[in-house]
Amino acid sequence: MIVPTSPTANDYRRALAVVAGLAVLVLAGWLGGRVAERWALIDLRRSAVSALGLQVAAFGAEMQTQSSLPLALAADPEIARVVAPAPEPALVAEVNGRLAQIAEATGATVIYVVGSDGVTVAASNAAAEKSFVGRDYGFRPYFREAMTTGSGSQFALGTVSGRPGYYLARRLPRAAGVVVVKIEFDAIEATWRASRESVFVTDPRGIVLVASETNWRFKALRSVDEAERRRIRETLEFGEAPLSPLPVYATSEAGDLVRVGGGARPAWPALMLDAPIPGTAWRLHTLTPIAAAVQRERAQGRAIALLTTGLAWAGLATLIGRRRRMRVQLAEAATRHEELEARVAERTQALSEANRQLLAEIEERRRAQAERERLGRELAQAGRLAALGQFAASMAHEINQPLAAIRSYADNTAILVRRGRVEDAAENVGAIGRLTERIGTLTRQLKGFARRASGRREPVRLAEIFRGSLEVISWRAAQSGIALDVASPAPDLAVLGDGPRLEQVVVNLLQNALDAVAERPDPRIAVRVEVAEDRIAVEVADNGPGIPEAVRAQVFDPFFTTKSEGLGLGLAICRGIVEECGGTLGLRSGAEGTTFRMELARAVAPSEEAQDSKSIGSLEAI
Repeated sequence: MIVPTSPTANDYRRALAVVAGLAVLVLAGWLGGRVAERWALIDLRRSAVSALGLQVAAFGAEMQTQSSLPLALAADPEIARVVAPAPEPALVAEVNGRLAQIAEATGATVIYVVGSDGVTVAASNAAAEKSFVGRDYGFRPYFREAMTTGSGSQFALGTVSGRPGYYLARRLPRAAGVVVVKIEFDAIEATWRASRESVFVTDPRGIVLVASETNWRFKALRSVDEAERRRIRETLEFGEAPLSPLPVYATSEAGDLVRVGGGARPAWPALMLDAPIPGTAWRLHTLTPIAAAVQRERAQGRAIALLTTGLAWAGLATLIGRRRRMRVQLAEAATRHEELEARVAERTQALSEANRQLLAEIEERRRAQAERERLGRELAQAGRLAALGQFAASMAHEINQPLAAIRSYADNTAILVRRGRVEDAAENVGAIGRLTERIGTLTRQLKGFARRASGRREPVRLAEIFRGSLEVISWRAAQSGIALDVASPAPDLAVLGDGPRLEQVVVNLLQNALDAVAERPDPRIAVRVEVAEDRIAVEVADNGPGIPEAVRAQVFDPFFTTKSEGLGLGLAICRGIVEECGGTLGLRSGAEGTTFRMELARAVAPSEEAQDSKSIGSLEAI
């Protein structure tokens, strides 16, 4: 008969150690998973913030592209005339055609002009079946806001097209009406969908206006009260949209962690971040899925924690057992020691493999960050190249003047050489050299703009400015039979500024004067100099027909011109050059003609050696 033995104290201690070890392993696995999950969220949040900044910049750039268009159109005199009582049909047809061309060139959906009574009188879609002409938009908030404050904007559903869009309105002079530009965001939404990004834009009420998910449009992040709903229905802002809640639900874990439901797939956890869009009251939201990344990091964290704790616990148990076994038999302890080393090596290999995988993922994230930075630099460079193109157009406008003068001097030089007048020919060759230096200066200005360079400010002789300007313009005056009455400033009279650029200003003013007196029976152009203690004024006067008072305040605006083939850049560039040199440029005009007055700071004239050295350096730079 076998008598059962009772458990000993060692058995109790062994069972207690096993239970404690299991509890430590479970706790270590849980803690490791939580820590890894938190690190994963921090990393995802950092990446999402960077992506959010890029999305806001791209959306803001699209908004800014169209924001200045209503302001420019509101200053158009023909648009102001079309809202007058009983406008001419030919004028209305011409404005409709121009609006259609501008809409196609700028990417605007539609541009239309609304009279003070709210009725549309001209539109870019006047020839379309669903034309806006004759429709009443006086109930629209953007119309009322523009008529009251001068400008207005509204995102709403089109009453004719049924398509949502952003309306930008600007009041016409004398409150005669409003010019409106509608833009749509279909291209941006398509880009978001193509990149599989969950992005949407809300207004201050939390209503979704633009979204990568089409069915999210006109849903709300928060409830909309009944009074606001009634106001929205009265203004036909969103049609019959029910303004139902957006399927985004907050979780109890963190303020930016949500669950996204609806659609074909089940609800999924995401990190929701938002930022304001500059220049508007809107906010852009991004939803970054976190399930895959968090589960992967959690599993790795648990594995590492369990492996580390298991190794530590196994080591502790082995040491205890070793001490006990050492008292029993040294040989048995040596064998078990070898087994322990083999187990440690095996588990260390697994830990190394997990570490290599972690390093590979870190490197992948680093490459993604570098790619995002590269895209940001390319976006900034694209904006700079667009500005450089506009500046290059103005440089071409200015270079044509000295090129025409060079051609005239070259033809005269050939005639003088054939006649044996070598000295006169040499003087013409010197003039050609100075004009070539001027073209080189203009091209260096273009290069300086590309390098973010700034203009010089240095003493320059007024006589040198006049001489260089007359070399460019005298040939045209001679061909037109127009006498130039140009004052001869003292040799030591100097102003503070950039000599070649000030020549550009004088040449442009003389060119405008020649254009103004071209049809006059007794054309006269005079250049006068007024000297004060610390200022010098240069006036270019003509006896042309003068500038109408209605457009006199706009002559310095970019792209404003009264010439059929003009760019509208000359006077705007001239004012910019004079102001960069610390001076002012203004005008006065009447029936007796027009006078442009340029005032600059007086300076001490440079020495002849410094002037010669600067000229040689300019020729070498060419």
